[in-house]
This record gives sequence, structure tokens and C-alpha cells, in this order.
Amino acid sequence: MLLQFFTALREAGIPVTLREFLTLLEALDRDLARKRVEEFYLLARTALVKDERHLDRFDRVFGTVFKGFETLGEATDPTPIPEEWLRKLAEKYLTEAEKAEIAALGWDKLFETLKQRLAEQTERHQGGSKWIGTGGTSPFGAYGYNPEGIRIGQDGNRNFRAVKVWDRRTFKDLDDTVALGTRNMRVALRRLRRFARSGAAEELDLDGTIRETAARGYLDVKLRPEQRNAVKVLLFLDVGGSMDWHIALAEELFSAARSEFKHCEHFYFHNCPYERVWRDNRRRHEEALPLLDVIRTYPSDYRVIFVGDASMSPYEIAMAGGSVEHWNEEPGQVWLGRVLDHFPKAAWLNPVPAQHWDYTPSIGMIRQVLGGRMFPLNPEGIDGAMRALMR
Repeated sequence: MLLQFFTALREAGIPVTLREFLTLLEALDRDLARKRVEEFYLLARTALVKDERHLDRFDRVFGTVFKGFETLGEATDPTPIPEEWLRKLAEKYLTEAEKAEIAALGWDKLFETLKQRLAEQTERHQGGSKWIGTGGTSPFGAYGYNPEGIRIGQDGNRNFRAVKVWDRRTFKDLDDTVALGTRNMRVALRRLRRFARSGAAEELDLDGTIRETAARGYLDVKLRPEQRNAVKVLLFLDVGGSMDWHIALAEELFSAARSEFKHCEHFYFHNCPYERVWRDNRRRHEEALPLLDVIRTYPSDYRVIFVGDASMSPYEIAMAGGSVEHWNEEPGQVWLGRVLDHFPKAAWLNPVPAQHWDYTPSIGMIRQVLGGRMFPLNPEGIDGAMRALMR
């Protein structure tokens, strides 16, 4: 199992050396992980990962190799029924007709009712339609169903119906070293080019050398600054939630953009840009950047590319407090408008196929704010977005 883990890390492009692997084995011999997978994870990450850019790939390999194990000795022991499977038995599964009969409370009533439940509830509940609990059809809690609710204590999305999430959620940075599955994406990005020569004179100017040599009668080598793409790009990347389904595609675009544009800055957001964005998903709560600072820092000649599925509750775009994760003082559309007022050259790339856009109201709302400049995240869509950004 450990040898398989070492091999998988190498195959994933993480530069793990044999010496580091032997260090990990020595630490295991001394029982520093106490045969617990959680502690082994931290020990292995410390011993084997030297660059934080590889943490996401390490997590993916670790999750694949050790999926389902709670102790390092379970590979040969009879595996008991996981507790989470037993919990799932309590979930209530509804038919489409039953789901249609459950009414949503509406924005104001939802929060008013939650305050009332918090004041009245004194014990745990499961499977009901009123109290904060698990399963059932209550709008408050986890692993149940309601057209609009507040998710509390649930591990990840299930029905994608929550308008608010009462949890601290962890997202991961996109990997900008991902090898593209197709070269077409990079070719499409190359439409966004405006070459200029700047910096030190380091490139041979062949025409100038020939001209000056002929004029002077002796070899006169001429140099010039290297020609570079002068277009400057700001990438705003949606992460977490329903974007988890599109991570591979988003990483391909991220990797291509970082290689194509010399001046390329990136920021993350969730669902819709609000008053704060961030550069590192592991420290997004501690090191968030005010979006106004981003607007003030970068001049208006930057091109802005939003990458996201635009699939969210319409409240997130249209209402103060509509953000699924925090209480935003101003609606998402207000912040999008501020970005577009300062950066008039902007486009939105959406990984959801264009033929499905009409089924999600929030996609239509974002398209309207962007003035129709939303394009599918495929080579043709990227080509169209680059053309729009060059107008």
C-alpha cells in the first residue's frame, strides 16, 4: 500500500525522492502517526511535499489510495459498515411529486423562522418538517429536501437547494501546471494578443544587424527587446459548490492563461463576486482582499475574464444578504457592476453547456449584467470571448 502511494505520487508529478520516502517509513516505525489515517496524512504531507503548489495533487492521490480506511491496519482487517452509511439510511427520499408539494418559505420568512426555531428548539431532531435537524423536509439542517433552505452541518452539496450555508467551507486552489488535454484552448487564447517590445535589449535584431554591417563595412551586432504580449488580464475564478464538477476544465484554462499572458493576475470568488476576493483558498478567511482594492490597484486597460457556472440562488445576485456563505451588505450585481464600470473589456466563460443555460435563472441574470458577454468554456467559446475582449 505504501509503495503504491509512493508510485502514485511520482506519477502525479509530485517530486518525491526515495530519501523522503524512507524518512516517512522511519517515522511510521516510531509510530508517530499512531496508526490513524488523519495523523498519517499530516505526517506524509510534511515529509513528502516541499512546495505548497503540490498540496492539491497530494490530497487527490492520498484520497484515492487510502479511501475508506480509518486506520493503517484496515487493509487486511474485515471492514465494518461505515457510520456514514448508517446515517444515510435516515435520509428521506422523495418523489418528484412529493417535492413539488413542499412550499418554500421565501427570503424574509426563512430567516424569521430560523430565529424562532433557534429560540425554541432544545433537542436534536431527525426526519421532520419543522425543526432544525437531519433528513426530512425542514428548510433548516442537513441531508433533507426543501426548495429553499439553510444548510447546517452537512458535508458538501446534495440537492443544491440551499440559499445559505452555515458552515466554514474549504476550497482548493486551481493547479496552474495542469497539462492541457487539447491544444485548441491555448490557440483560442492567442487571439487576445497585442505585441510590444519592452525591457532590456536581449534578442538579436537580424535585420538591423545586416543593415548596420552593410553600412559600416564590419560586423555590427544589434539587439532589441523581446517581443511580448502586452495584453494584461485579470482572472476571476469561481471555486467550490457546483464548480467542483468543472475543476478539470477550469484548471486547463487556468494553466493555459498563465502560460499565454505575461501580465496575468488571478483571484477566487464563490458563486458571485462580492466585497472580498482571495488568492489562496486555504487562507481565504484570513487573507481576503477587498474587491475595491483590486479595482483601484489595476488600471482599466486590463481585460477581465470571469470563469464560473453562474449557477446559484437568484438571491445571491439580486439581494443584500443573499450570499450563500456570509451576509453581504450589497447584492452581487452591484459588485459586478463596479468591476465592469472600471474594466469595460470583460467576458464570462461558463463550463455549463450553452444549451442548458435557459434552465437556470441565475445564468440569465449574470448574462444580463455582462451585457450578453457570456461564452461557453470550450475552444469555440473562448475564441468568441477573446474576440469580444479585443473590440
